[in-house]
Amino acid sequence: MTKNLTCIICPRGCALTVDINDNNVTVNGNACPKGERYGIDECTNPIRTVTSTVRVANRTDTMVSVKTETPIPKDEIFTVMEAIRKTTVNAPISIGDVIIDDICTSRIIATKNVN
Repeated sequence: MTKNLTCIICPRGCALTVDINDNNVTVNGNACPKGERYGIDECTNPIRTVTSTVRVANRTDTMVSVKTETPIPKDEIFTVMEAIRKTTVNAPISIGDVIIDDICTSRIIATKNVN
């Protein structure tokens, strides 16, 4: 199987061709080793950092921005988003506060201060 990807590791945006044959993965088109690693990871174990917002219950029309502390498996994004949608917090909130602990091998943390 062959997949064509654009590397997103740096602004160069190399056009990658990733060939997958059983357990053998080869990457062509990368200008650096980071592009090769990206191509392999994207085709064998894609992960993403999820960013969103959580409602602040004790403030009118206020949301706090949040993200996963570490990237999660791509197929777990909907599970994480469902948990985020069900969550509310109370101010004050500081950058780095844990909003949801232990979800899909990561945590959801605040990326904004709300006083």
